[in-house]
Amino acid sequence: MEINIKKNEEYIVDIIDYGSNGEGIAKINGYTIFVIGGVKGEKCKIHILKVLSSHAFAKVIEIIQKSANRVEPDCKTFPKCGGCDLRHITYAETLKIKQEKVQNLANKMLSEIVEVNETIGMETPIHYRNKAIFPINKDGKVGIYAKRSHDIIPICECKIQTKLSQEIAKFVVNNWEYTIYDEKTQKGLLRNIMIREGFNTHEVMCAIVINSNKSVEYNVEKLINKFPQIKSVVLNLNDKNTNVVLGKENIILYGDGYISDKLGEYTFKISPNSFYQVNPIQTEKLYNLAIKSANLNKEDILCDLYCGIGTIGIFASKYVKKVYGIEIVEDAIKDAKENAKLNNITNIDFIEGDVETAFDKLLKQNIIPTAVIVDPPRKGLDNKTVENLKKLKLQKLVYVSCNPATLMRDLAKLEEVYFIKEITPVDNFCYSSHVESIASLQLKQ
Repeated sequence: MEINIKKNEEYIVDIIDYGSNGEGIAKINGYTIFVIGGVKGEKCKIHILKVLSSHAFAKVIEIIQKSANRVEPDCKTFPKCGGCDLRHITYAETLKIKQEKVQNLANKMLSEIVEVNETIGMETPIHYRNKAIFPINKDGKVGIYAKRSHDIIPICECKIQTKLSQEIAKFVVNNWEYTIYDEKTQKGLLRNIMIREGFNTHEVMCAIVINSNKSVEYNVEKLINKFPQIKSVVLNLNDKNTNVVLGKENIILYGDGYISDKLGEYTFKISPNSFYQVNPIQTEKLYNLAIKSANLNKEDILCDLYCGIGTIGIFASKYVKKVYGIEIVEDAIKDAKENAKLNNITNIDFIEGDVETAFDKLLKQNIIPTAVIVDPPRKGLDNKTVENLKKLKLQKLVYVSCNPATLMRDLAKLEEVYFIKEITPVDNFCYSSHVESIASLQLKQ
């Protein structure tokens, strides 16, 4: 196909669909154009930014015919920052976009037809994140990274982070007596500020990330007097030239070095480096749905793979005979064990190790689960674990996913042994293009 579309030229197009990141899709003579800021159903004038052999990228420069699903963004830094993709679209429409994203991948990658359920949304999708990481620009302004870059955009009022986290971060910077880190020169001290909040306990942790392997003097008293909700202040040392925000070493300046939060009836201890879902309201829905989908009973032996700090396994513990949680992160396993003690749960064991090898080792010890819940990172399952799940021929298998592409890849492999009974998207990352999903699988007879 000859491509007549040229960079920097303008065209009038109809937006006919959405791409995987929520951008609009248009076609010119069968050639696909991904239109940043386009909303399905609109007629727009677009400016071509980049042309490739199979598709092009463009941005909207004029809306000729507006969609009823377009809204005025309620954030002054949108769409520059990388926190949200979809603030120009009604929330109800963003839920449909996520359902269609998962459905399209299912249609493309699975051999059987699976009707993806409607996305489970959030009643009030604002200020929902319990973890905020704020980079600091060279002028000492608290910000958020621009989309697909490390340019720092100062924030006015972020709509997904809490108001309290923004106030604390700005206070820390305004009272910082040392230099600010410059990523280009790798000089300076203050790199990031991380705030973690217990939404149900109202406990707050402030982690100050510095470009050093040594502690610095910091006046904690002023911070605590201003924000009495803060139960712990930690100095995190990270002198590596890396995209990883937190270093491995934490120096406790105030409190115990952790906070607690409640999910459902359970209390969880959260350390600076702990993995803990960022949207507690939606996470409770996610975990309850995962456990309901597993149809557990008191005779079940459950394996919770990629267990993090033990949240899913602890939620499931009252329904089963025994839980085994496996996680590679040492600090997460320590927290998981503490969390089991904290909640007086005695029928759960946590194993530190790579799921690929630790799960295989568990099976070779003749500990055979009757139910498995997996919640892997974005890269999905390794081949060894997939093969073990197929050999087990489980009646109860649930896959919790933060990446629908790797979810479908893995489900396609598991289809040899299992039916894909149900897939439900859950909106844990409101107004972003990210989506969590729960897939329940049933053994083929």
